[in-house]
Amino acid sequence: MDPRETTTREEYSFACLRCGHGWERAYGIRHHVDGEGRPFVTYHDPADGGRVPSPLTRPVCPNCESHVVRIMRPGRVYEAERALPWR
Repeated sequence: MDPRETTTREEYSFACLRCGHGWERAYGIRHHVDGEGRPFVTYHDPADGGRVPSPLTRPVCPNCESHVVRIMRPGRVYEAERALPWR
């Protein structure tokens, strides 16, 4: 890895507005600088380091494959699930 590159971890909560499915996902985000000094980022699966699409540009529901997805701060889905009376 280039010494100018850094990796951070970010987590997001997602809710599908079509089917109601909710999920949480973590990403490794690598911060790079191109040959002209401009910063850019790439997203990676923290489990295997493989590159994945940005969750911010066109998220897909893993349940129904809809692109009508709300992105929220981490923990929102877990908080909602814990509040359900049958859990």
